Order: sequence, then structure tokens, then C-alpha cells
Amino acid sequence: MSSLSRELVFLILQFLDEEKFKETVHKLEQESGFFFNMKYFEDEVHSGNWDEVEKYLSGFTKVDDNRYSMKIFFEIRKQKYLEALDKHDRSKAVEILVKDLKVFATFNEELFKEITQLLTLENFRENEQLSKYGDTKSARAIMLVELKKLIEANPLFRDKLQFPHLKNSRLRTLINQSLNWQHQLCKNPRPNPDIKTLFVDHTCGQPNGARAPSPANNPLLGSLPKAGGFPPLGAHGPFQPTPAPVPTPLWMSNPSTVTHPAVSGGPIGLGAPSIPAALKHPRTPPTNPSVDYPSGDSEHVAKRGRPMGISDEVNLPVNVLPVTFPGHGHSQAFNAPDDLPKTLVRNLTQGSSPMSMDFHPIQQTLLLVGTSVGDIGLWEVGSKQKLVSRTFKVWDIGACSMPLQAALAKDPGVSVNRIIWSPDGSLFGVAYSRHIVQIYSYHGGDDVRQHLEIDAHAGGVNDLAFSHPNKQLCVITCGDDKTIKVWDATNGTKQYTFEGHEDAVYSVCPHYKENIQFIFSTALDGKIKAWLYDNLGSRVDYDAPGRWCTTMAYSADGTRLFSCGTSKDGDSYIVEWNESEGAVKRTYQGFRKRSLGVVQFDTTKNRFLAAGDDFSIKFWDMDNTQLLTILDAEGGLPGLPASPRIRFNKDGTLLAVSANENSIKILANSDGLRLLRTFDNLSYDASRASESVTKPAINSISAAAAATSAGLADRGASVVAIAGMNGDARNMGDVKPRLAEETNDKSKIWKLTEINETSQCRSLRLQENLRITKISRLIYTNSGNAILALASNAIHFLWKWQRNDRNSSGKATATVSPQLWQPTSGILMTNDVADTNPEEAVPCFALSKNDSYVMSASGGKISLFNMMTFKTMTTFMPPPPAATFLAFHPQDNNIIAIGMDDSTIQIYNVRVDEVKSKLKGHSKRITGLAFSHVLNVLVSSGADAQLCVWSSDGWEKQKSRFLQVPAGRTSTGQSDTRVQFHQDQTHFLVVHETQLAIYEATKLDCVKQWVQREAAAPISHATFSCDSLLVYASFLDATVCVFSAANLRLRCRINPTAYLPASVSNSNVHPLVIAAHPQEPNQFALGLSDGGVCVFEPLESEGKWGVPPPVENGSASSVPATPSVGPSGSDQPQR
Repeated sequence: MSSLSRELVFLILQFLDEEKFKETVHKLEQESGFFFNMKYFEDEVHSGNWDEVEKYLSGFTKVDDNRYSMKIFFEIRKQKYLEALDKHDRSKAVEILVKDLKVFATFNEELFKEITQLLTLENFRENEQLSKYGDTKSARAIMLVELKKLIEANPLFRDKLQFPHLKNSRLRTLINQSLNWQHQLCKNPRPNPDIKTLFVDHTCGQPNGARAPSPANNPLLGSLPKAGGFPPLGAHGPFQPTPAPVPTPLWMSNPSTVTHPAVSGGPIGLGAPSIPAALKHPRTPPTNPSVDYPSGDSEHVAKRGRPMGISDEVNLPVNVLPVTFPGHGHSQAFNAPDDLPKTLVRNLTQGSSPMSMDFHPIQQTLLLVGTSVGDIGLWEVGSKQKLVSRTFKVWDIGACSMPLQAALAKDPGVSVNRIIWSPDGSLFGVAYSRHIVQIYSYHGGDDVRQHLEIDAHAGGVNDLAFSHPNKQLCVITCGDDKTIKVWDATNGTKQYTFEGHEDAVYSVCPHYKENIQFIFSTALDGKIKAWLYDNLGSRVDYDAPGRWCTTMAYSADGTRLFSCGTSKDGDSYIVEWNESEGAVKRTYQGFRKRSLGVVQFDTTKNRFLAAGDDFSIKFWDMDNTQLLTILDAEGGLPGLPASPRIRFNKDGTLLAVSANENSIKILANSDGLRLLRTFDNLSYDASRASESVTKPAINSISAAAAATSAGLADRGASVVAIAGMNGDARNMGDVKPRLAEETNDKSKIWKLTEINETSQCRSLRLQENLRITKISRLIYTNSGNAILALASNAIHFLWKWQRNDRNSSGKATATVSPQLWQPTSGILMTNDVADTNPEEAVPCFALSKNDSYVMSASGGKISLFNMMTFKTMTTFMPPPPAATFLAFHPQDNNIIAIGMDDSTIQIYNVRVDEVKSKLKGHSKRITGLAFSHVLNVLVSSGADAQLCVWSSDGWEKQKSRFLQVPAGRTSTGQSDTRVQFHQDQTHFLVVHETQLAIYEATKLDCVKQWVQREAAAPISHATFSCDSLLVYASFLDATVCVFSAANLRLRCRINPTAYLPASVSNSNVHPLVIAAHPQEPNQFALGLSDGGVCVFEPLESEGKWGVPPPVENGSASSVPATPSVGPSGSDQPQR
């Protein structure tokens, strides 16, 4: 078609749009293939009109046109397939699989098989790559982000995404001009011609032959429309400007002159779309301004399952947020600098000068040390015990190169340049100043074994790191010979050699952005280069500030890149890099003018930087270039060298600092102090899983290789082996679970702490009252010195601890009995019961923050009691409906959220006696309410197993979701679902008879789930410990389980024989409610079905409830953003 004919089509499109022929407009767009209307495409995708989506696309491209087109159609059909599975429409899913997805089997049969296997799952979210699939609406929105990028990058759509700039009603104008011309050519033009048709040329006859004035300014077809023309159809409407090219999120290439977006077609896979990058095919023109697409330093980048791909190209972004809990995860931000580890708690004497240190990624009080004379040491910081000490020794001198043998014969002196753990802590590597790298395997305690010895470089090996390209653990080294080398961590086979530096390579920093693996390297000439795992050379050539000794590190979440360097003149720099541009983003101030050595640095918590300089430790907030604080001799930290070496543990609670006299100082914050106080010298199970069907993974560890008791299996213990991921041992990434097929006989199995005898813990049954039947509700007072119980007969009971010689604090304890307290008047706090049987009612109460008032109900009116006098202050809200749950507003004690048995929630103002709002969203009675003062939301749960999130500002419903009840499990109609916020106020615990789960409140995403085995006793109640590090759960078989809140892994079980008398241990007595002490994280209390209340604490010699089981992927301290759904409660990979 000629260009004029093409332009005519655009004019027709404009005309049709102005005349509101909407379907015809899009039909012509598709049939002509001249203009791709992105807004219409978006609308159809959001609506799920998949047939129309593909039909519209067919006017512009076919499935097999190129890799971009293939991925576009794959993502659409995959989404259609997943939606059918989500609706449990198996027949529809099979039809889509056979008709629509089969075509992709030609390119990747393994992927097609995995897609097919989704049919066998009750919930496809059990698949690792699909675990973060939300609801249909959000999934479509996420997919659309990628589709738009792919379309913009697809050459077939080039010049079809921008509608030409036309004046309004251009076709009308042209017709008017044509008619004007025709009229001027008339032999007898009339002054006011009457145009009746466009089908034939215009003529007009006029008897007097006078010429009419030109109608140029008098349009014959009526007045032109007002400015606006094609109405804008949204942000991506027809007349949008040409999309600017996508910048490379990593500065991995030299600019070229190609002007279309730098997005690759990428692999098609089950996983959500991943990050754009032009690592291999850079296309960013040098003159284009940066476009703010999600990149490596954007919150859009989350650690997700690796997509399985057809090719090795890169993918596009998805908006998934990492989930972490304060005190657990890398994403925690300190509330104040006081939370930095600044308290000196240990002083370890190594014996020679420490050169490199690294904390174990899981067992975070284990510290590796390498010294200036080649010694290595392994310390248990908690007990101050040196578990392992090794002096340098070549394991096989005959296998070494002749230059190394000659050098060692001449001068046997060797120093450790780097010592570092593998990501899962099952290996550690040592880089020496002479040629050699030694890899040890770690099997817990003091069990360290020789694994690999590699004659790696000619001269010194200056740095070493672990990485995980191509799903295989590798060791990366660099050296004086100007090379970087990659070695197989299983057998030591060399896989790559990267050449291109012109000076000794000083450091390496492997990293990944989604499925893109790469390595940064720095050399002594100050050059920074970046490499992919191929043989195509460096993608980057930049100068580091200082141009000498430079190290690079990412923030713990992998989104921010920093470097620290010292020049030959002693000038030191810490800078943050803009990865998109390869430029320094900010330079941190506060270094000594002339540093007395090479400055070392480290990052922690995605928030802080630390460096050893000028006989001190200096701290910066990542977002502020000015010094935050300094620790030196005057600040209580004497004896530091000029440039001390430093290393944080993974949680940032401990900081190791090299000191004078061959010593190491350990600093701690409050969490670190608690860790050291309660941490035993655990035997960490670093045994690796048996060989998988596919290939061995040297860094797979069996976190719980076998359930050593039936009870452990009953509680759904996980038997999962997890492979570690790339990069720094503290920066955990994507790992894929494998079921361990058998137990390694040599492995040291972690064992669940079982408490069966009264002598194994401290427990106290409180003084009873004969009027107590069963305990329905239980709570500690906020002061921590009393326990309040509501019995099923509507009477409250209060036990108070007194301050005395045996209990100097006056706080609740299991070692001293409290007093069952009553005021002198002798009255009882008794709820109104109206005409109901209180035994059949749903009791509820809530305590004010100052412990002055309790609000309570037992099926009748709600009562407000004075806790000092027990007097009833007021009663209100007579049933029906009856109150079933109560919660005080966190900012205003006069505002109460009241859950009702008619499924509504009433927001009641006590002061004015008025219901401010009535919230409707549940279908059965309300069983749980919890406020977040950080998010300003109220979370509700009901007997309908539904969760709802309400704004506490306007009380509108923001989100709702039904609990993920395992397949084949049905809860009783009156099954309670309880909710409780974590101390971070953004995550909350959900308790149901079938499961425990952690949810993120803003998106209502389930980030962790523990499911009770179907045949086992249901959960009766559960609660967070006061520090939110533990979850205490009670069961109807009278057992009590203690879980690590970070991952819902069982760590301790208290059996009924430990606290119930023999006379009742076999009866039906069991805990109905459980409460946690507000200040003592290891104390909790049970309310029993026989009316008893028991307080529990671990033995003083133990200090805590059991020990946490080893976590598969080394991320015990972060809450994964992946739900684990299944009868085993197995933990999925943590992100």
C-alpha cells in the first residue's frame, strides 16, 4: 500500500473515533496493522477478553515471528491457563493446554511438561515459580507491564505505537477543501451552495452567472469540532509520543546507536516476568534521557523463583515485594542509630592478625577468621569458644604448579586475603596470598573437612566469592595475574577465565538481577569491569574513585550497589553507584584526610554502611552522605588499628572488628545481646542432601534430614534440602527445594526439643477458684505483673504477682505463685448474660493500654469494668446481635471495634455512645480483630475463614481474601480464625484450626504457612511472643508447640505430661487459649478446659524454648514471601 493510502487509513481511524464507531476503529486498526492501540489492548487484557486480545494482536504479529512475539503470546496464554486452573475449571485448562500452549513445546519440552504438571496440583501456587501469583486482577496487571515492554521492543511494532500528529477532524477538512475547489470550478457558482452528496463531484448552476464567494471559511459540512480530535484514551492513548528507549538497569555495555527499546524477548517460563537488562545486546542510544523503568535499584525487583526459559535471553519486571520482619530480615530499617551494634560484648584472641572475617549465614554467632600468617579459625562467639584452628598447609604439594612449589620453598610465608562462607554455610573458601585457594566443607560444631584445593592464580589470590550460575555452585577467584576465574565448587573444574584487566585484580563481587548472573571486578589500576558467564569479554570499563584498592558490595536486598576504595595517597571513598548510568550517585563524607591503610567496609540492614578508618568504626545512613556516628577509643572501643577490618552478621545484630594484639572485638545491639545470651553452641547440620536424580549440588544441606520422632512428623516438620544461591554469603537469593530422598548416615541431625517431664521446664498452675469452669479468654496485663482470665461462666479472674525477695521485679513468673486478687468489696467482674446460656456464648474481652479498664462480653451486653475496683462502669449494645470480638483503637481508647455474631463490625465511640460506622464484608460471625497503627488499618477475620482489611481513617474495605485451607480439609462452621499483628505492624499472624499463617497486610499475601496434618489434633489457639520472634500454639490434644516466627518452623514441643497431673493427663483437659507475656519473650500462659491457668518458662539453664532447626537456604532470619501450602508444612525457598 502506498504511503498516501496508509495515511488515508489514519484519517479514517481519526474520523471513526470522532464519530464514536469504537468497534470499527479497532477492527480497522487490526486489519490494517498500521496502528497498535495500546490503551485498547490494555483494556481488553484487564477484562480478560483473551480471544479479542489474540485476534487484535494477529493483525500485527504471529506467534513464531520472533522471540518477542513468542513471549507475548506465551504470557497471554499462560495467564489464561492459570486463570482456568484458579477457577478449578480443569476441562477448560486442558483445552487451553492442548490448543494454545502445545505450540511452545517445540521450543522447550521441559517447560511444557512442567506447565502440564500444574494440572496435578490442587493449587498451582504450590509451584515455586507461581507462589506469588495473587488474584486475577493483580496478575493481569503484572503481566501487562511485561507485555507493554515486549511490544515496545518488538521490531514488528516499530512505528505502529504512535498515532500521527493530526489536526482535529483532518478528513473533514480535506473534504471541505475539495468541495471548495469544486465550487470554485463551477460555471455558475451559487453564494450558498446546497451540498447534498459526496458521491459525485459538486456542481451548481446560477442563471446570472455571478460567482459566489469562496466558502473556504464557511465549511460546507458544518462547524468543525472543538479542539480535541481523537479523545485521549488514557496514559497510553493513540497519540502518545514514541516511547523512550528502556535504559539498561545494569551498566553492562557500551552505548550503541540503535534507537528501539533495549528489552530482550527473554525466556518464557512459569515464573513471573523478570527484569530488563541489556547485558548481552545493549541498545541504549547515548543521547537518550534515562527512563524510570523498574531496574535493579527499584523496589520492583524482588527475589523470586527463577523462570525456566526457552533461551538464555533476559526477562522483564514484575512487582513483587520482599517480605521481612524486624529483627529477622535484611529489609529491616533501624529506628535509631542506637540499634547499631555498638556495645562491646566479646574480645577474642586469635593469635595472629585478622585479615578477613565472615559470619555464618544461618548460625549467626559462628565467625570465620583468616589471618596474616595463613591461619584460619572458627569461633562460636556466644560461648567465646574457638571450635577450629588450622595453620596453612598445602594439601597436595605434588599437584601444585612448579612456580608455586619454588615460591613456597623460597619463602613459606602465606597470608589469608579472603575467607568466606558459601550461601548456605555448608562450605567456606580461603584465598591465600600465594596461588592457592582451599575449600572446606562444614558439618556442624568443630567438624571441618578438606574439600578442594585449587592452584588458582600465578601470584596472590586477592579475593574469593561464591556464586550460582546455571544452577551450579561455583567459586570465583581473582589474582595478581590480572584474571578472574570461575571454578566448579563440586570438583574444582575451571569453567571460565575472564581476561581484560591490565593490572592485578583486587576484588570480585558476583551478583544477579533476577535470572541474569554477572560479576563485577576491580583492579589495582582502579578499573571496574563487569562480566557475564560467557567468553565475550567485559561489558563495562569504569574508573573507581581512588583508582587503587577498591571493593564492591550490594545492600542485603541486592538493590543498591556501593564501593569503597583507597588511593595510593591514602584518600578513601565510599560511594553509591547509579547502575543505570554507571555513574556515582552519592559520595559519603567523613574519612580521614590520609587513611593509614586500605579502608574496609560492609553494609547492613539495607540501611547502614560501616567502615574502619582512623582507629575507629564509622557509620553512615545509606541515604545521607554525612557521618551518622563514630565508635573509637573515647567511645568505649580502644585498641583498634588504623584501618580495622569489619564484618556484620547477616541480621546486623553483631559486628566483628579486628583489633590490636591479634584480637577481635565483637559489638552487639540489643538483639545481638539477646542472641548471645540465649544462643547455645548448636550443632548445625550442614550435611548435604543425597544426590538428586539430576546432578549433585555441593551446597545442598538437609535442614531436617529426618523426622526423628512421630511427634515431629505430626507437627508437620519439613524434610527439605535447599540449594544455596549466588553472591555474598549473606545475600541470599533464589533457591529451589528438593525433597531429600534419604538421610545421610554421617549427618548430624537436628532434633526437636521434646519436653515430657515437669523437670524439663518451669510451669506453675495458678491458684484456682471453684467457680471456674473453663477458661475462655486469657491475657497478661500490659504491665506484665498480672494475668486476667474470662471463664465460660462470664466471671473474670485476676492473678497478681507481688514484688518480694523471691520476685524483685514483681512481674509474672513461673517460679513464684501470684495472688488471686479481689477488691475489698469482694465483688466479681461478671458479664451480663441476658437470657443466654453463657456456656454457649462467644466470650470476648479487650484491655485498655494503661490496664485501667477491661471491656468484655459473654453473649449479653458489653460491659466496661474498672480494673481497680471491679465495678461496672457502663453496659451497652444489648443483643442481638451479640458481640464476639473486641479491640481498642490504638490511638484512642474511646474508639472500639466490635465484631458481631451477625458478621458485621461496629466502630463504636464509648464517650458519645454512638456507632460511628458499620462494616459489612463477612458472611459469618467475627472471630478476630487487630489494628495496625503503622498502616492505619483494621484486619478482621471471621468464622467464614475470610480476612478483610479496612482503612481506620474512612473505614472503607481495602482488600479481602479467604484463608488458604488445604485441599480436602473442611473446617467446622464455627471454626475461629484469629489475627494478631507482628510487632512490625505490617504482617500479621492468622490462626485457624488447620494452620498457622503469616500474611502481609497491604496486599493480603500469605507469606508463610504451616499446615497441621489432617489426622492430627486441631489448633486451639496461638499467639506471637512479645518480640514476635516466636509463635506459641496450643492443640486440642493438650500439646503446646513453639515455632520460630520467621519461618513457622517447629523448634520445641511441650507434651501434656509436662504440666498436667497424671490423674487428668489422659482425660479431655486441653488448652483453649494461650497468652504471651508482654515483656518476657519466653514466657506464656495457658487457659485450660478444666478452668486451670498455667504459666510456662524454660529452665533458667536453657534460657529459651528449644533451638531453631537449620533453615534450608540460610535465611532463617527473614520471613519468606512464599506461602508453603501442603500437609507437611514444608518451607518453600525464602526470598
